[in-house]
Amino acid sequence: MTKLASKPGNQAALVTMYVGVALTAIAAVSPFVTTTVLADHIQEGYPTYAPGEIDNAVTAYTAILATVGVLGLVGWLGTVWAVRAGKGWARLLATGIFAIAACLAIAAVTTKDTSGDVGLAPQLGWLQLLPCLPGLAAVVLLWRRAD
Repeated sequence: MTKLASKPGNQAALVTMYVGVALTAIAAVSPFVTTTVLADHIQEGYPTYAPGEIDNAVTAYTAILATVGVLGLVGWLGTVWAVRAGKGWARLLATGIFAIAACLAIAAVTTKDTSGDVGLAPQLGWLQLLPCLPGLAAVVLLWRRAD
């Protein structure tokens, strides 16, 4: 029996997953680097907020995005491990994690807050969606039958 990791399509999937790991790390770190983008977006949506309230909102968004990023990295690395170990359920794991990640990323891009604008700064929302592209590619590669 051929190990899951040794199938030709799965080698390509592993490379794609490592790209996803890198993009997820970038997305997880970006809120810490772009706090002014968050603060400006919040100030625009809530012009009456005091500086302390804006700082609290930025801190909350940063914590949420960092947590989602860490969970994303755990998902990627767990899936990489499962594929490399030849686990038969790796395809299901990859598909499930992709579905969850895509739903979270789409919510980040589209969810409006009480100001009527999207809650998360659009640049950061779209950055959250970026790791889903290699995720989709990896799922397709893992499910493709190599005969």
